[in-house]
Amino acid sequence: MQLGLGTAALGRPQYINLRQEAPKKQNLEIFKAQGFSVLEEAYKLGIRYFDTAPGYGLAEQLVLEWLRTKNDPSIQIATKWGYTYVANFNANAAVHEIKEHSLEKLKEQWQVSKAFIPHLRVYQIHSATLETGILDNEAVLDQLALLKEEYKLEIGITTTGANQLEVIKKALDVTIGGVPLFDAFQVTYNMLDQSLGEISREVVQQEKKIIIKEALANGRLFRNKAYRHYKDLYHELEGLANKYMVGVDAIALRFCGQKLPSSILLSGASNSVQLKENLRLNTFRLTEKEIQELAAFKIDPITYWEERKQLKWN
Repeated sequence: MQLGLGTAALGRPQYINLRQEAPKKQNLEIFKAQGFSVLEEAYKLGIRYFDTAPGYGLAEQLVLEWLRTKNDPSIQIATKWGYTYVANFNANAAVHEIKEHSLEKLKEQWQVSKAFIPHLRVYQIHSATLETGILDNEAVLDQLALLKEEYKLEIGITTTGANQLEVIKKALDVTIGGVPLFDAFQVTYNMLDQSLGEISREVVQQEKKIIIKEALANGRLFRNKAYRHYKDLYHELEGLANKYMVGVDAIALRFCGQKLPSSILLSGASNSVQLKENLRLNTFRLTEKEIQELAAFKIDPITYWEERKQLKWN
């Protein structure tokens, strides 16, 4: 199964997640050096797909600097536009990122992102929603079509929220000059929110790329006293982890990979230890019975996203 590396945790100290360990105080240079080392370790372990965004703090800059140390055409970069990071690495910032799906923002952020060429493969609208009207914005869609043609890119969207399916369906119908615009869909999918499964076959049949993010449900798949209603799921996950001698993270990733076998799975690892644990998903295979048992723990997307909204930046 193809595992890619997402760089949100490498580019900014805070993310919407459940922290499992105490935070360590460190300066920006140390943080940057650690991020660089994780990129290098990922490469040594065989990872060639790297996902980043200007909304991930210094992530784009970090990946660009690291990429200049390589001469390997097999490296694929995916980045995005639409979010601006504004927390300035302040853990107590009231606002961490600002969303703007305007033509001006696209042109501004493209000036940085285009530096990834020729490794740039996928260029995505960051968190496309119906509310921003981005999928009806002809000026933006036309500009993306121009970039797609000129630079031979795959144009994609990332989705967030309970109406992911509506957004994907609308995006699949977007055409410019009679040609479908979108080639890639980066979507939240895990044992709790399996809504993507309802449309995944159609996406695959249209030969679109599926990239799975948040396979660990922002940390909610690890035992946590705040989520006692998942105790049966925790018991099942831990039992399988013991059986296959891997971590719960590998079980969660393996589940996604077997349910959607043609997808790219994104690791959100913030250090090399987590990354190596994630990669153990390729050391075993879940049985059909185990897949069915894990799939039974899915919850309603509205409930899933209401719960996610309660998570804090940490």
